[in-house]
Amino acid sequence: MNSNPVKIALLGIGLIGADLLIKIHRSKWMQCTLVAGRNREAVGMQRAASLGYPITDGGIDALVEQPQELYDLVFDATDAISHIRHWQLLQTLGKKVIDLTPSGIGHMVVPSINAEDSMAHANINLVSCGGQAAIPVLTALSHHVPGIRYIEAVTTASSLSIGRSTRLNLDEYIQTTECGIRVFTGVQAVKALVNISPARPPANFRVAMSMLAPGVDPEAINAIVHRAIEVLRSYIPGYRLLTCAVLNKERVFVTVEIQGRGDLLPTYAGNLDIMNAAAVTIAEQYAIARLRCSNPPALQKSIYE
Repeated sequence: MNSNPVKIALLGIGLIGADLLIKIHRSKWMQCTLVAGRNREAVGMQRAASLGYPITDGGIDALVEQPQELYDLVFDATDAISHIRHWQLLQTLGKKVIDLTPSGIGHMVVPSINAEDSMAHANINLVSCGGQAAIPVLTALSHHVPGIRYIEAVTTASSLSIGRSTRLNLDEYIQTTECGIRVFTGVQAVKALVNISPARPPANFRVAMSMLAPGVDPEAINAIVHRAIEVLRSYIPGYRLLTCAVLNKERVFVTVEIQGRGDLLPTYAGNLDIMNAAAVTIAEQYAIARLRCSNPPALQKSIYE
């Protein structure tokens, strides 16, 4: 453990939260000081207790009542509707929040594109698992391919890797993913779709992207996609390209697959890993920056807040 790790409170301990806690446990830059949920008997809460972490079933209210020096940063792994209230409370306390829900109310960050933004904003929104997988590739293409008319991203995840909160947030998931693609690419005609697959054996997490643009060069597209994926693999090594094709010099198809580390669920649950890898990357960069700078930059509100 680093001698001065950033102190973390984890709010929500479903599938995403439980997987994230394992990654926090492994990090030398973070120290989890409280896990806040709603049910002490839940599997995630019991796992947190078994790892030696303090737990509470008081949710956000218990978190707010804690001594403020107990934690510096909050991971919100609950749901999009709850995050609105959580942010209202945590904002008044001056806490930095990394939002793993598709609420869309924080400043959108995808580490391979704009990780540096996370230092200047109090509420960091990670878009969605499909957004984290698709936006780096689509943004790279948008910077080099003129005249993009339409973008589509179709996410497929195993039903075993989708928790209750995510199922409740499917509308928000689609809206926030579409918004994220628009913000990062500048393309307005965007469609996001999601498939929850009941297949056995479980389907690996995949995102299929389509793009319409005139006069596309297949060799250039292939080079752009490979460069984007090389950067992504620096923090999500299970990210790999399955398909990169161009039809009639105007239709681009890219399919990617993310295999997880198998921390909580088997490797098919890459949707958990890509969200949590992004969250850990941002939190560790924040922790390192705090050590290097006795006066971290002031947190700013964003256009999304």
